[in-house]
Amino acid sequence: MPKSAMIDIELSHATLTYLGDEQPIFSNLNVHFESGTCTAILGPSGCGKSTLLRYVAGLLKDKVHFGGQLTSSPEIDIAQSIAYMAQQDLLMPWLNVIDNVCFASKLHGEKITPNITKRALNLLNKVGLESKAYQAVSELSGGQKQRVALARTLMQDKPIVLMDEPFSALDAVTRYKLQNLAASLLGGKTILLITHDPQEALRLGHQIVVMNGTPATLHPITPPTNAVPRDIDAQFASIQQQILTLLEVDNDTAQ
Repeated sequence: MPKSAMIDIELSHATLTYLGDEQPIFSNLNVHFESGTCTAILGPSGCGKSTLLRYVAGLLKDKVHFGGQLTSSPEIDIAQSIAYMAQQDLLMPWLNVIDNVCFASKLHGEKITPNITKRALNLLNKVGLESKAYQAVSELSGGQKQRVALARTLMQDKPIVLMDEPFSALDAVTRYKLQNLAASLLGGKTILLITHDPQEALRLGHQIVVMNGTPATLHPITPPTNAVPRDIDAQFASIQQQILTLLEVDNDTAQ
C-alpha cells in the first residue's frame, strides 16, 4: 500500500483494561476517525487519552486486555502506517537538524541519498528552518525544535499522524503559529490530536470529542462551521464554553 493512502479508523465498543487492574481505563468507546481529517481529543489528566493513542499505535498489545474492535479501511496494519509526534520534541541531541529529520530513514536502514536530502531540505524550508539544516539542535529554541519534529513527522510520509500535546510546552504565539503550520502541512492525513486546550481543539479539529468519566467515555462536540485553522469568533467562544462545562464535571468530582 502506498504511504499516501487514505485511511479511516474505527473504534467500536472499545474497552481497555491494564492487565492486573479491575477498573477499565475506558469503556464502550465508539468513534470514527475519518481519513484526511483531524480528530481532537480533550479530557482531564489521567482519563486515558494518551493510553488510547498508544493503543492505536500498537504500543500496548501485551500490557492490556482490549474488548471491542479497532479496524481500518482499507484493512491494514495500522501500527505500520503511523507517524507519532509527542509533547517533547524527542530530537537526538548528537545529530544536527537535517540528520534528525532523516532519522527514521536511517533507523530503517535506508541510505541517505541526494533525493532524500533534497526532500528533507524542502520540508525544512516549509517549516522555516532550511538555513539551520546543518546546525546543532542544541542551539535551537523550543519552538524551532518542535518545527524540526514536525518536519521529521512529515518526512515519514505516513497516512496516520498521532499527536500527543505537541505544542503544549510552547508560548501562546509560537503555539498559534505551529498550529497554523501543522494544519497546512498535514492536510490529507488522518490525525488524532490529544490536547488539554479547548482553543487548540477548536482551531484544528474537524471532529472534537471530550473524554471523561471513570471509566472514560467519549462525548462528541459539534465543531464550528468554518474551516481549520479557525479564528476565534462568537460561535467558537460558545462551543469553547460547552467544552469547559464538560471538563468541569470531572474536575469537580476529583475535588
